[in-house]
Parts: sequence; C-alpha cells; structure tokens
Amino acid sequence: MARLQAPRGTEDLLPERIPALDFVFETCREVFGRYGYREIRTPLFEETSLFVRSLGEVTDVVEKEMFTVARGETNVTFRPEGTAPVVRAYLEHNLDKVRAFQKFFYMGPMFRFERPQAGRSRQFHQVGVEALGSASPLLDAEVILLAHRCFQALGLANYRVHLNTIGDAADRERFRAVLKAYFTPLMAQRCADCQQRLQRNVFRMLDCKVAGCQPSNRAAPHFLDHVSAATRARFDQSVAILAGLDVPHAVDPAIVRGFDYYTHTVFEVRCHDLGARDTVCGGGRYDGLIEDLGGPALGAVGFAIGVTPTLLALEKQGHPAMRPAERGVPILVAPVGAADREAAFLLTERLRAAGLAADTDYEDKSLKAIFKAADKRGVRLVVMLGGDERARGAVKVKDLQSGAEVELPDDAALAAGLRSRLAPAAP
Repeated sequence: MARLQAPRGTEDLLPERIPALDFVFETCREVFGRYGYREIRTPLFEETSLFVRSLGEVTDVVEKEMFTVARGETNVTFRPEGTAPVVRAYLEHNLDKVRAFQKFFYMGPMFRFERPQAGRSRQFHQVGVEALGSASPLLDAEVILLAHRCFQALGLANYRVHLNTIGDAADRERFRAVLKAYFTPLMAQRCADCQQRLQRNVFRMLDCKVAGCQPSNRAAPHFLDHVSAATRARFDQSVAILAGLDVPHAVDPAIVRGFDYYTHTVFEVRCHDLGARDTVCGGGRYDGLIEDLGGPALGAVGFAIGVTPTLLALEKQGHPAMRPAERGVPILVAPVGAADREAAFLLTERLRAAGLAADTDYEDKSLKAIFKAADKRGVRLVVMLGGDERARGAVKVKDLQSGAEVELPDDAALAAGLRSRLAPAAP
C-alpha cells in the first residue's frame, strides 16, 4: 500500500519550523500594535460570490485558482486573499456605523489552486493589514511605511518598495481607451487569455505573465502619463513622505496588481535575493470595494505579506531565526534508577505546577543516555533524583551550559532555586 502524503501544494509544519513562523507573526503583531491596528479573524471560507464581486470575474484567481465547494444551494470558496473577508466582516457587523475609520490586521492561511513551486503553495500563510474608512494619501504612506517597518523588524535586507498609481475611476476610463488603442493592432502576438481580456478587462493584459506577452507589456503606455493632476499630486505626496522617511522605494510604472478592486496607489515589496519571483508583499488602495460590497462610499488601503517568500528570503540571507530548532523545555528531571521513575514524574509535575517548563524520561533510558538526550534537546538544567537523594530530601542539579553541579533541598523553595539558575546573569 502506498504511503499517505500531504496533498500536493501543501506542507506539514513540523515542530522545528514553527519558531520561524512564529517569529514572523509575533514580530509583525508587535509592529502593527504600535500603529494602532487590531487583530481580526475571519472564516477560512466565504460565499463564493464575495470573491467574484471583489476580485473581478476576469482575474486568474477567480477563473483558475479558487478552491470552491458546492453542496446543494451552498457555494463557498476557501479564501484566496484576506481583504474581501475583512471588508465583509466590517460591513456585516456595522463597524462603519460604530466608527467609520478602523484599522485591522490578520494572520492565517489562504488557498489558491496554483502550480506548486518554490515559494508558492496551494495553502500558504499571509500577514496583512486593512485600514478602512479614509481616502487620505497620508494613510497610503502609513501603510507602505508599516510594511517597511515590519521587514525592518524582521531583519530582512536587500528589499525595495515598488509603487505606482492607477488613478480613480475617471483616470481608469481614459486609460482603458488608451490601452485598447495600443493593444488592438498587437493582438496576434498575445496569448489566448489576452484575446479575451482586451474586451472584458484590458487592464488584466498588463498583468499577464506569459513570456510572449512581455515585450508588448514593457512598451505599453503608463498609467502615470495619463492620470489627472489631482491623482498625480496625491501620489507624489505619498512618495515624498516615503523619501523623507528613508523608505527604500522606486516609482515603477509596471506595477498594476492583479485584482479589480485596486485604485490610486499600488505597491509591491521585492527582495532581490529571491530571484525572478521576488515579491514578498503586495497591496494598495481600494476606494470602491466597500461600496461595491453594499456599504458606504469610503476609502480603504492595505497590504498582505507572503510569509513563505519572506521566510525564504530570510533563510537565503542566513537569518538566525531560520535555523531549525527544537523548542524544548529548560529543565529535565532524571531518575537515577528504575525505582526513582515515579518519584521523578511526581517531582516534574510539582515543578510544572510552580510555573516551570519541565519534562522527565518516559523511555526507561539510563542516566548517561538521559544526559545525552538532554544535551540534544537544548535542556539547561538536569535535576537528578536517586535513592540517596530521596533519603536526604535533596536533588542534584547540573547546569549543562556551565558544567556546574550543586545539591539543593527538595522542598517548597526548590522551584524558586531552579528559576534563579535559569535567569540570565546580570551584566
């Protein structure tokens, strides 16, 4: 019988890898808190219509990549991204009426049916923010700055923010005509998907990844050359703020982002150590989405950090948090002989009840083997309990870091004594 394996495009996060994942989550959580963002957790799946309405029917995600389940009249999709669910929750719970301007962050798995490759899976984690209820260009700058601060705090190097503006509805309508006029005589060079996109959503042609479409995309007109003076002014304001705060950035006319809900500022954070697929974060403003989903006409802006590409980039850069590690307990109670095992178990439980992380041997190992295993697990203190120690009402404690060994009374003060030995030395 064939051995069972995880589904293609997914992975098991083994205990040794969890600390690296937690490092990203906990670091970003701390940064988000400094900026006043509060955590929100939405379901892993939503009504399919939510993503069709928000992302647009003519997008690769909706047309090719959604995990959708239909049961009777129920049609749900495992969330391919986090923005639409957050906006849906904001409106469903009338948060716009409580206080229109709200700042949220989320962390968790997303799902897309893509071809698995390095840095890209069918189940993947994102960390994201959504600032809802404001059209201020200052908020665009804050959100981009927030992504920068996260990567700074993570210790990522060699990254840059690439940003552009795709304007408001009027800008987009003008530019739609410009793009159609440009692409129409070139359609023989374009892929089958682009043949459909010309009429259904010409902007998606700029986002096409097919190699044969790249030359005409690189030569295509730029949004920046066709937006209104007001649109250009608000974009320039955000760029100037980022420059003044020393955020590594570049204005990049090729940035358009792939979802229909984006307006005005769009951006990606790229880490050059990742090679061709170098995007670790993407986002932008989406002023029409709240209204499109049945709410008031309010502005919004956000981003999502891809946890997997971020971890890959940190690993390539030799970040210490990426080294596989066993998150073990600092104290191991070692029975000297077979007759001491139950007493060692009960002592271990006493230490746990006193708030210490401790473990004992459950494999009937010799004392020598217990010490060897303790060293591999990163244990700091081995508490030895044998017949002689029990008779004296004491334990022997060996510090595997310093090699020092002491005898301590096995009394109510034992936990405090062990805790003091685990504390870092005063400078």
